[in-house]
Amino acid sequence: MAAPPLTRKIRRWHAERWLRSGLLLAAMLAALSVWLIDPAPLKALRNTFIDQYQRSMPRPYLAQAKVRVVDIDTASLDVFGQWPWPRVRVAALIEKLRSAGARVIALDVLLAESDRTSPAAAANLWQDTDPGISARLRHLPDHDTLLASAIEGRPVVLGASLSHVEAEEGRTIVIPSNAPFRWASIGDGKATPWLHDFDHATWPLRQFIDVAPGLGVLNFVPDADSVVRRVPLVLRLGDQPIPSLTAEALRVEQQANPYVIKVNKGGIEEVRIGRHVIPTNDQAEMWLHYTRPEPGRFVSAHQVLRDQLDPNLIKDHIVLVGTSAPGLMDLRMSPQGRIMSGVEAHAQALEQVLLGHFLTRPTWAVGSEATVLVLGGLAVGVIALSAPAWVSALFTLALLGALLGGAWYLFGVHHLVLDAASPAALIFLVYVLTSGMHHLVSERQQRWVREAFSRYVSPNRVAHLVANPEELELGGRRQMCSFVFTDLQGFTSLLERMDPGEAVAHLNEYLEKMVSIAFKHEGTLDRIVGDAVVVMFSAPVEQTDHRQRALDCALDMDAFASRYALQLRATGVAWGMTRVGVHCGEVIVGNFGGKALFDYRALGDPINTAARLESVNKHLGTRMCVSRDVLDGCKPCPARSVGRLVLKGKSRPLAVAEPEASVEHTGAERAPLADYQAAMALLEGGAPAAARDLFEELAARHPHDPLVKLHLARLREGCADDLIVLDAK
Repeated sequence: MAAPPLTRKIRRWHAERWLRSGLLLAAMLAALSVWLIDPAPLKALRNTFIDQYQRSMPRPYLAQAKVRVVDIDTASLDVFGQWPWPRVRVAALIEKLRSAGARVIALDVLLAESDRTSPAAAANLWQDTDPGISARLRHLPDHDTLLASAIEGRPVVLGASLSHVEAEEGRTIVIPSNAPFRWASIGDGKATPWLHDFDHATWPLRQFIDVAPGLGVLNFVPDADSVVRRVPLVLRLGDQPIPSLTAEALRVEQQANPYVIKVNKGGIEEVRIGRHVIPTNDQAEMWLHYTRPEPGRFVSAHQVLRDQLDPNLIKDHIVLVGTSAPGLMDLRMSPQGRIMSGVEAHAQALEQVLLGHFLTRPTWAVGSEATVLVLGGLAVGVIALSAPAWVSALFTLALLGALLGGAWYLFGVHHLVLDAASPAALIFLVYVLTSGMHHLVSERQQRWVREAFSRYVSPNRVAHLVANPEELELGGRRQMCSFVFTDLQGFTSLLERMDPGEAVAHLNEYLEKMVSIAFKHEGTLDRIVGDAVVVMFSAPVEQTDHRQRALDCALDMDAFASRYALQLRATGVAWGMTRVGVHCGEVIVGNFGGKALFDYRALGDPINTAARLESVNKHLGTRMCVSRDVLDGCKPCPARSVGRLVLKGKSRPLAVAEPEASVEHTGAERAPLADYQAAMALLEGGAPAAARDLFEELAARHPHDPLVKLHLARLREGCADDLIVLDAK
């Protein structure tokens, strides 16, 4: 016994409720899975949004931070030669900076090898050539020794480099025992497991380490897109922590020791360097808040060495010595989308610390972002499954706008780095999945209607109507269009001579290919009348190159029709040739008819002219006639001038030509284009006698050329120009 209607409704309601709940649960599980996996595209999206914050709300540059970069720039290399410079010049640079009152001099360069320009190195080169010169060179001071003397007793921080390669011979992966820094950690657990780890180090020469009060690594750990968004304060070599150049510059400036790292259960929370407490991410990296490019941050090294610099630009400053010269390969990408020198990142980090300006990602960030994802995803999913599409879309956009706007506000006002992009993207994923079934059903219905309708109307017309349903109204508009008319010669008589079913099969195959060619060139099928095809261009969608499209379409149709006719004739089917006419002009395009039924088409003289050009082929002996109005709007196309035709019912002549490509498709012998055009030039130029002589010669050599025969016959009858008046359609 069937269940009563009320029971069936209750069961259907329960089934729909469980289906919606299942869809929502599946969508939330998908979103949370992506959240936990955190794939590369999600990271890239997150970084993109944070970079946009940096671009729209950069940190203001304040010179009071007293950080300066002495730049070994292109100008300095032009003055003093390529890098590396002799160590005596580096020593001179340190002496001048210290004399100018620099508080700290941090070298963002590697001094890992002995100076090859040192007298001892030069002495070895002269040993076999001139022992006397070699002996005198050995008595000169060693450049590395001079640099060590310049470093000793001065607040200089040396640079080292870490890498992930096997230890080289002569190198060590342990930190030198006389390294000037010390460590302490507080909180939960050890700091080293959280640090970026490396297994190899390139150190400065031992004699420099012995006298320098600071030693820091130059490395950054860019994101996957190579953008430097953070500067590490501490890294790990083996199982030992090692400070960055930024951290050591701060420590030496304060003469502080040890570093204090605060660790919590989620990683490193902050690094304390003397009086500075620096919030970091869980890997002891400090978020950079970039300023806009600031030339005042830099001074050129050659100005320092030549005493061309105001000492106040150096006095009481932390000075970083680095390079922006492209050839020295210390260039990085900033979140602002510009190339910068690596030393600038260290300088910006130092400025932030000295100004107390920090970007922070609070410990509650991950939990709050997950909460927003869950609550927002549930809200969006419920509304998407129960409300109209426009309501759910509007709600989703409002929620995403509030989420992204809130993160933007917190970055700009409170300097908090929160990930709004990932929850927003995954909430949108929930919206897409939960509303997908509704959209899928609607799309399937629309696709079915579109595919069915496309069998009656051109696909581009269907697509245009789907996008612009308001155009399903009576009326028209003026528009420049091009038209292609084709007609199959002798098909009516062919029907009388062969089985109608076979003839219709050939016709369908022929028409299918002709229409597909029209669609390939994005033409609109105006109509098919028997074996005739009419195609228009630049309607319903305007096409600025409609004349070129029409010409290309006509040539492709002509080429196919020629091949198809030869193919059928080879089987004994007397298939006729296809005549083509092409013209353009302003017409009225739109829907015409009545309220019950209307037709989309073009009305106007140009479309009638195109039809006449198709039919005039049978009087001229040609296969394709294209008006000069069309050819003038196309790329250069070799064509045989037919003449100025006054079509039946017209009073004004129309310049017409036959494309050479159409002539080639026939395979018939024709006069060479250059010779034919030369004869036509005489005829058009008012020299009928000379034109007749040349046409006589062409006719003798090419007796089957229809246009040569046509003009020769006219000249013999006394015609003196290329004006042809037709008295038949």
